[in-house]
Amino acid sequence: MLRLVRRVAAALGLAGLIATLFRLRGKGGVPPQTGGWREVPESELRR
Repeated sequence: MLRLVRRVAAALGLAGLIATLFRLRGKGGVPPQTGGWREVPESELRR
């Protein structure tokens, strides 16, 4: 039983470490300021 608990704790710790590394190495940055949504004319809806 103790062996299972140790394995689960090790797996959770490793998963947490990997998630932390991904968050720290992520690019982040500012979202694009151009583009976005546009109104679609009815003629394009009925193709």
